[in-house]
Amino acid sequence: MRAMRIHEYGGPDVLRDDDVPEPAPGAGQALVAVEASGLNFIDVYQRTGAYPVPLPATLGLEGAGTVVGVGAGVTGVAPGDRVAWTGVPGAYADSAVVPANRLVPLPDGVTARQGAAIMLQGMTAHYLATDTYALQPGDTCLVHAGAGGVGLLLTQMARLRGARVITTVSTPAKADLSRAAGASDVVLYTQDDVEAAVKGLTGNRGVQVVYDSVGRATFDKSLNCLAPRGMMVLFGQASGPVPPFDLQVLAARGSLFITRPTLNTYIASDADLRRRADDLFRWVGEGTLRLRTEHEYPLAKVADAHRALEARETTGKVLLIP
Repeated sequence: MRAMRIHEYGGPDVLRDDDVPEPAPGAGQALVAVEASGLNFIDVYQRTGAYPVPLPATLGLEGAGTVVGVGAGVTGVAPGDRVAWTGVPGAYADSAVVPANRLVPLPDGVTARQGAAIMLQGMTAHYLATDTYALQPGDTCLVHAGAGGVGLLLTQMARLRGARVITTVSTPAKADLSRAAGASDVVLYTQDDVEAAVKGLTGNRGVQVVYDSVGRATFDKSLNCLAPRGMMVLFGQASGPVPPFDLQVLAARGSLFITRPTLNTYIASDADLRRRADDLFRWVGEGTLRLRTEHEYPLAKVADAHRALEARETTGKVLLIP
């Protein structure tokens, strides 16, 4: 079977199209024929070695497809079931072995492409808005990369919770996408000073929470956008890691909070995984949550997909199709 693997760390060209034996599911595992897998920035971090993984490695932490075989002791899924997953490596392939308890069933009305598109980014947006900082009516949040996959979903979920959303984007076209997702105000960071714009939009009060997946390039300005006792949620580092930081700054700027969450912590239990998946699939089925999935690449062109993601040429979700 085809598997897109890395044998060394580096740029997109280190991704190899390998012919490998189809894996067999062990005890507690299921073999899934992959119909779609999702591309995420964590894949880039793993490819470059920023997040080291054992080599050679088949990348891809989310996917969806059909169960074709199960190992001993599996009772929750059976061959023929439509499923999706996240947090398990190996989705850049024709088939993947996944622990059966980490698979969630795809309900009628939700396609494999939608399932692959929403698992990692949708669950990330879900925990950010409902748990890390549980948005309430009347809150104002700042979402960086508002036209990205997480940004568009997080904006919609924040609005569902009654919050006002300010986003940052790089182009007018991306600003239109962000407004369509529900952003009250959009700041073009390529033209305007984000801190000054946010202060102006909030009457100099600042926001209750900043959701920041960019990291180094936005960190200082993000802190300055917070209201007293506000929270900085740093959940990515697309521009690079944040340098060492003096915690005394949090006191000086108004008793601020800062956290660095990861999805795995918020879906560690099967109950949390299912609860979040149930919400997401229900919202998608109802049309309450809209997915933007117009960027699809054949699995063999995964290097091109990585280049486009890193160049900020994509919006919404990027899918890989075997």
